[in-house]
Amino acid sequence: MKQLSSSFPRILIAGTHSGVGKTTITLGLMSALKDHGYRIQGFKVGPDYIDPSHHTTLTERPSRNLDTWLMSRDVCLELFEHAFSGSNIAVIEGVMGLYDGCLDGTELGSTAHLAKVLNVPAVLVMDAKGLSRSAGAIVLGYKHFDREVKIEGVILNRVRSERHYTSLKKSIESTCNIPVLGYVPFDEEIILPERHLGLVPSVEQELSKSAYQKIGKLLSATVDIDKLVNIASSTGDLSAFKKTVFTETHEQYNFRIAVSMDEAFNFYYQDNLDLLELYGVELTYFSPIYDKYLPADIDGLYIGGGFPELYASILAANTTMKESIRKAHKNGVAIYGECGGMMYLLEQMVDFKKKTHEMCGILKGTTKMENKRQGLGYITVQAMYDNLLCKKGDKFKAHEFHWSSLQVPEDTRFAYAISKCDDNKPRSDGLIADRVLGSYAHVHFATNTNLVKHFLSMLSKRV
Repeated sequence: MKQLSSSFPRILIAGTHSGVGKTTITLGLMSALKDHGYRIQGFKVGPDYIDPSHHTTLTERPSRNLDTWLMSRDVCLELFEHAFSGSNIAVIEGVMGLYDGCLDGTELGSTAHLAKVLNVPAVLVMDAKGLSRSAGAIVLGYKHFDREVKIEGVILNRVRSERHYTSLKKSIESTCNIPVLGYVPFDEEIILPERHLGLVPSVEQELSKSAYQKIGKLLSATVDIDKLVNIASSTGDLSAFKKTVFTETHEQYNFRIAVSMDEAFNFYYQDNLDLLELYGVELTYFSPIYDKYLPADIDGLYIGGGFPELYASILAANTTMKESIRKAHKNGVAIYGECGGMMYLLEQMVDFKKKTHEMCGILKGTTKMENKRQGLGYITVQAMYDNLLCKKGDKFKAHEFHWSSLQVPEDTRFAYAISKCDDNKPRSDGLIADRVLGSYAHVHFATNTNLVKHFLSMLSKRV
């Protein structure tokens, strides 16, 4: 392993557009670095759960999300430094194209904006299919679009031959003065499987580790890993920032919260779980698929998002778990269900095959899987009623991504009015019952730490 000169060696894998191969190349790089003895900390730009699950499996360190729309500059810097401890190189996977972010026309939420906040060099991934000399024009445009973004290298994906690669490399290096670090040949066997929400999470893929190793070996043969490490270690320290998230706190809560974790429910920001533990909460994990009952002596229940629609029949058949959750509700346990978690708390779920499944029935209504996305993007949330996360009138930022529609009684009281970052027309979201909140909104507690504080204060009010 090479000695690194920077205090925070870091590299950002960006793309010209979505689907260009960022995740494949990020995983290959992580695998190659791991083989060289590096302790890698993974990050993902934007509100994504699936790509970080692959980072985590490969690096054996929880991958973290960084997002300049959801979080302030200082929070992004703090979360990066906090997670970096114990590693010696950070690999950050971008989102969409380099300059794509919130649709309000600003740079917020983009890979480029985070690159500037973290002062991190970017390696641009380009799909070489159908390109030769034009590759130089594309890279030149990305280089000059925002000169504050440091594009220090290019990796070409889906290259058909050495002759093809030579043509691409010559065009980019002679035109842009940016080194081409290597390429990935076209190989259908290293394409990661996808479905309606993106890649299949690592928890469901038995062959993930062998696939990572194969990609890593391929990258090691065709990409200059040493030069890439040199780029990662060439940047300076982080800019100064004020810590507001992982700070010493005198507020401690002696609570025990059950967190659902299995193939159906695994969408959690690691920083959310860490923050709960920072406040003295004991987290205990359970599976609505495999376990018959909830863990004993819990004060709260946290059911994250995931793919309950793919396991609807199994979840419906586990009647003892559903009854255990209903009993916990009757006993005053606070329950927070996020997206897939909300779907599980409702009365019924209709899957893609139009089959109806009985769920927990704690919240009134039904979700139905549709043939197109029903919600995607950044949202601003305003509370219409007091709930587990906030008080009436409070505002915070969040994200939504779901293919299901919600059917509820006409007299339903919605917890939230939500609006997209590029559209101020409010919509209703969030269902509330006694000490229960279910919502499509995915919430990162670092957006506003008052959310987690309010949640824990509500647990204190258990009768």
